[in-house]
Amino acid sequence: MPKKLLLLPPLSVSSAFRAPRVTLAARQAMNAARTGYRVFSANSTAACTELAKRITERLGAELGKSVVYQETNGETRVEIKESVRGQDIFIIQTIPRDVNTAVMELLIMAYALKTACARNIIGVIPYFPYSKQSKMRKRGSIVCKLLASMLAKAGLTHIITMDLHQKEIQGFFSFPVDNLRASPFLLQYIQEEIPNYRNAVIVAKSPDAAKRAQSYAERLRLGLAVIHGEAQCAELDMDDGRHSPPMVKNATVHPGLELPLMMAKEKPPITVVGDVGGSIAIIVDDIIDDVESFVAAAEILKERGAYKIYVMATHGILSAEAPRLIEESSIDEVVVTNTVPHEVQKLQCPKIKTVDISLILSEAIRRIHNGESMAYLFRNITVDD
Repeated sequence: MPKKLLLLPPLSVSSAFRAPRVTLAARQAMNAARTGYRVFSANSTAACTELAKRITERLGAELGKSVVYQETNGETRVEIKESVRGQDIFIIQTIPRDVNTAVMELLIMAYALKTACARNIIGVIPYFPYSKQSKMRKRGSIVCKLLASMLAKAGLTHIITMDLHQKEIQGFFSFPVDNLRASPFLLQYIQEEIPNYRNAVIVAKSPDAAKRAQSYAERLRLGLAVIHGEAQCAELDMDDGRHSPPMVKNATVHPGLELPLMMAKEKPPITVVGDVGGSIAIIVDDIIDDVESFVAAAEILKERGAYKIYVMATHGILSAEAPRLIEESSIDEVVVTNTVPHEVQKLQCPKIKTVDISLILSEAIRRIHNGESMAYLFRNITVDD
């Protein structure tokens, strides 16, 4: 028997083409899905989410919905509260005083996003932790390389950071690293906020910081001075493992093997190479953490005739008693960016000022997502910057 065809009643024109009602929340979700990227903060504390909120405001986006908290036993738990399938995800992680917790938050969130089928996971880490441990130190380890391997294993595919302590750290990673510079913002601060800056001298508190200071001096057309001597930071003078195993008085030496003896270093009395008399002294560096060396440098510059002293750095970690020491020192002002949260330190010391760098981070996020060149963000940047 022939099969019977079931005929449906005809639809009216109005019912066939009537658009479904879409709520405001659904419309926002559809717009977010079209953009193809989301921005998350890997830390839920107010101080650490401040930079993330500034970045999302500039991008015209909302901060991704997630929960990051510590269990009663100290374990870190991360919960992603929305779909990220097939999207570019940017994780913003500023490093507070508890560095290890911040690292675990970043690793766990990256892995959670990876298992949630995110297309790309880009870490926005303005201050990269453990960057000072990027060289071998007498039976130690290169912790920075270990961290790079852990981030790659967790699922990160790209990193945006700022002013790495050593530029060679980029070689530790198996994926792209964009090392942005804060110097344009600090140079702008000097020109706009320091009265009579033309009468200033850029100062390196040790020979190791001379290249950075020279870059500032050349761009501002100012003089250069370098502090050299016993008060300088001795980070690069630490044993790097080449003296291992340690020398033993009665060590057995192979017959006929006579290696030349390396002479011990002897630092000269502290001197200032360059004239700072009657000038404003601006000390520049990448990190200001323990401030003893900066305070000592300020005292020397005062003795040499500098009448005002500024300290400028990208990352203001300001650990331990740093605010109190700055307040009691000859330093007139400390200028840092907001790569690291330091609101508590600012309350303790009004000399600390902040420069916002969310503009360049938000532009980097936009360009990476859209597949645009990053060259615009590195205009006139040289190897020494």
